Amino acid sequence: MNKPILDIKDVPSPFQWVTLSLQHLFAMFGATILVPYLVGLSPAIALISSGLGTIAFLLITKFQVPAYLGSSFAFITPIIAAKAGGGPGAAMVGTFLAGLVYGVVALVIKKAGYRWIMRLLPPVVVGPVIIVIGLSLAGVAMGMAMNVPGTSDFSLIHFSAALVTLAATIVFSIYGKGMLSMVPILGGIIVGYLYSMAVGIVDLSGVKTAKIFEMPEFIFPFIHYDVSITWKLAMLMVPVAIVTLSEHIGHQLVLSKVVGRDYIKEPGLHRSILGDGMATMISGLIGGPPKTTYGENIGVLAITSVYSVYVLLGAAIIATVFGFIGKITALISSIPTPVMGGVSILLFGIIASSGLRMLVDSKIDFGNTRNLVVSSVILVIGIGGAIEVSENFEIPGIALATLIGVILNLVLPGRPEIQEDMFELETEKKTEKKSDVA
Repeated sequence: MNKPILDIKDVPSPFQWVTLSLQHLFAMFGATILVPYLVGLSPAIALISSGLGTIAFLLITKFQVPAYLGSSFAFITPIIAAKAGGGPGAAMVGTFLAGLVYGVVALVIKKAGYRWIMRLLPPVVVGPVIIVIGLSLAGVAMGMAMNVPGTSDFSLIHFSAALVTLAATIVFSIYGKGMLSMVPILGGIIVGYLYSMAVGIVDLSGVKTAKIFEMPEFIFPFIHYDVSITWKLAMLMVPVAIVTLSEHIGHQLVLSKVVGRDYIKEPGLHRSILGDGMATMISGLIGGPPKTTYGENIGVLAITSVYSVYVLLGAAIIATVFGFIGKITALISSIPTPVMGGVSILLFGIIASSGLRMLVDSKIDFGNTRNLVVSSVILVIGIGGAIEVSENFEIPGIALATLIGVILNLVLPGRPEIQEDMFELETEKKTEKKSDVA
């Protein structure tokens, strides 16, 4: 942890407030608008719901946890499947259900502690499931990158735009300095957009006709759709929500190290999970995708040593306002599909790689037959796709893979003991070093 320039409760000056909040906005912007773009939801609603969700999160965590909540990539496949089966309304009901799962888990954690969920979802289960989530989207990314939008016809011009976008994003990620290193996705999209304009595949007619202030296309329950909860919908969304809980815990542990506080204990993991769930439920009620805490914004905190929750609050307010500016949302909508496809190639690969990294960081021994069996079964079932039980009911591959992975981990002999809290271990090591010096 670096010495903070602005600590958690410090209020920045007006100029600092705006500039630092915009920095966080840019860090989350590219990924947050990419998800609704991929699943056919409104980018404007994604911005508004991310802003409102972040505000709800800050309130629930008693303004102690400096985190920003953006669109979750883990739910891309379930949302697409839900929309295909029941339209946008079904996707919103599923999103609300995912948030509800967070709320239930938060209540259980408050009563029983959090170690039970670590036993239920150890790295040997969660890592392969995350790999499945990333790899299952590979076909979507390549289709967006190579083909004429809305068709399966290959287009060299569109593919070139995707490759330029991908190359720019990689360059910014590896060689970017300062602010540019924090926003490689946004930088890649801008470069790809400019190239697309040069080759003539950008349509700006919508930007010209858009109003400066414009009401976004909200999707409200009972007004725009009838609420219907089915087993198929639950099987699509709930297992992914259970897996992303592990991601949330990881973010809280990293954030604790960055700012020098133990957020697992205070304000408590149950509060941060409830905040995440509330943000997702708010998003589902207005037409946005599920939410998650963003590693990009945690990276900004680590680099800048500015931990003020008021900076994150400012970013949330700006994002909400941006959602009502028609010119901005029209400009986002004009981004060509291959540009988003180019970014997606890297992002979906990173999702899969992050699952692999979890296995490596957790030192999972694949010389152990038990670990090999659990991960292998999850990978094949998850990537193999949905299983059609009957004409009206199918089990998504990710859901089945998660369920079988959890069961195998619980019933197979040789299950390792749960590791102690990472933050506590770090604290103990520091204490031991100080004692040795003394």
